[in-house]
Amino acid sequence: MKHKLLTTAASIGTVAALALTGCSSGGGQSADGTVTLQMVESLTNPARTDLIKGLLADFEKENPKIKVKLVSPPTEQADQKIQQMLQSGKGVDVLEVRDITVGPFSNNGWLYDMTDDLSSWEGWDALTENAQSASKAEDGKTYFVPYGFYGLSLFYRKDLVEQAGFDGPPHSWKDLLEQASAIQDPSKNIYGYAFRGGQNANSNVVAAIEAYTIDGLDVDSAFLMKDGSTIFAAPEAQEAVDDYFALFEKASPPSAVSWGYPEMVAGFTNGSTAFLLQDPEVIATVQDSQLKPEQWDTAPLLVGPSGKAAQPLAVAGWGVAENSEHKEAAVKLVQFLSSEGPATEFAQANSLVPIIKAAAEDDFYSSGPWTSYVTMTENPDTYVNVRQPRGVSWWTEWIQKSDQDVQSVLLGNMTTSELLESWDAFWTEKYASEKG
Repeated sequence: MKHKLLTTAASIGTVAALALTGCSSGGGQSADGTVTLQMVESLTNPARTDLIKGLLADFEKENPKIKVKLVSPPTEQADQKIQQMLQSGKGVDVLEVRDITVGPFSNNGWLYDMTDDLSSWEGWDALTENAQSASKAEDGKTYFVPYGFYGLSLFYRKDLVEQAGFDGPPHSWKDLLEQASAIQDPSKNIYGYAFRGGQNANSNVVAAIEAYTIDGLDVDSAFLMKDGSTIFAAPEAQEAVDDYFALFEKASPPSAVSWGYPEMVAGFTNGSTAFLLQDPEVIATVQDSQLKPEQWDTAPLLVGPSGKAAQPLAVAGWGVAENSEHKEAAVKLVQFLSSEGPATEFAQANSLVPIIKAAAEDDFYSSGPWTSYVTMTENPDTYVNVRQPRGVSWWTEWIQKSDQDVQSVLLGNMTTSELLESWDAFWTEKYASEKG
C-alpha cells in the first residue's frame, strides 16, 4: 500500500483493562530441550478453535520437542488483546495476522520478517499465486503466510434465471441489472437482488466502481487510479454507481434499504431474492437452508464494461512475533499450518478460498458452488486481485461516512454524483494531509 499505515499503538483502542491471565508469560524451554510456543488466534469461534487444536496436536506429534499453547480470546477483544501482548513483548510467539492489523503491527516492529526462512521452504511452490502475492508487504517483507481468502462471488437461483428466459447467470453488472429486473415480481414475493443498504453497504458500491475503472486502476492501492486521482473522480465511476443503485430501484425489496449481512443472506436463503453478492462462508449457510441443491449455484464476480472485475480479496494468516524467543520453532509451526494437508483442511472447514494450488483438484472445490472461486483463481487477468487501503488510520471513519452516504442516496437525500464528489473529496483530502 502506497500510504502510511496507522502506527500509533494506542489508537486501536484502550486495552489496559483487558486481563491477560495465563497469557502474560511466553513459552519457554524445558530441561530436556522442549520448547513451548504460545499461539493466539483472532477470529475465534468454538468449532474453529477445536479444529486448530487438532492441527496443533498433529504438529506436536511430528515435532515432539515443540509444544503449543493456544490462546483464544473472544473475537470482539482479540485484536486488542494481541496488540497488548505484542506491546509488552511477552506471551506470543505465533499469531493470527489480518489485512487490517498487519499495517499497525508491522509498523510498530512487532512482526518478524519470515522472508529468509521461507526462501528454502519446500511448501512455498505449493502455494497459489494469490497466496504468494498476499504474503508480501509493500516493503517486500513477509509478515504472515495467508491461510485463505474471503472473496466475493454471485450466489444465484438457477431455477429463477431459467424461468426468466436466460440461459445462464449474469456475467457483468449490466447483465445482473437486466436479469434481476426481469425476475422481480413483488406480487409473488420474488425480488431480483439482495441489496445491501445497511451496515457495510459501501463495500458493494466500491466493488462496482472498481470493476468499471479496472483498466486504469492502481491495483496496489485500489481507491486510486494509476494517475494518482481517486477512483471516485473517474468518469466510469458515474456509470457504475448509476447501474448499481438501479438494482435497488428496479430489482430489490424496499426493506433492503436497511439490509446488512444477516438480512441479505436470509433474503436469499428464504427464497425471496434471486441474486446475492457475498463471501464463500455463505455457501454452508445456503446448503443448510430450504433451497435445494438444484435450485442455486454461484458464479464469478461481476465484470465491468471492459470485461474484467476487481477482486478485493480479504486475507488473514499466521505470523511470528518479533520478540519471540523461539523464532525457529515458531516459523516451523507457520510452515506446517501453511502446508498442503493442514491448510486445505482449515480452508474447507472455514469456507475459505484455498492457498494451495492442488486444492483446485479436490472434489470439495472442483464441483458445486465452489467452482466459481476456482474459475476466478485460474483467470487472474479477468478477475484481477486488488488491494484496498484497509490499513489506513481513517478506515473506520470512511466506513461510517460511506455507509451514511449510501443511505442518503437510497432515501433520496443525495444524488449519485454528489456521493462520488463527496467520496472523492474525502480521499483526496486524506491523502493530501498524509503527504503534508
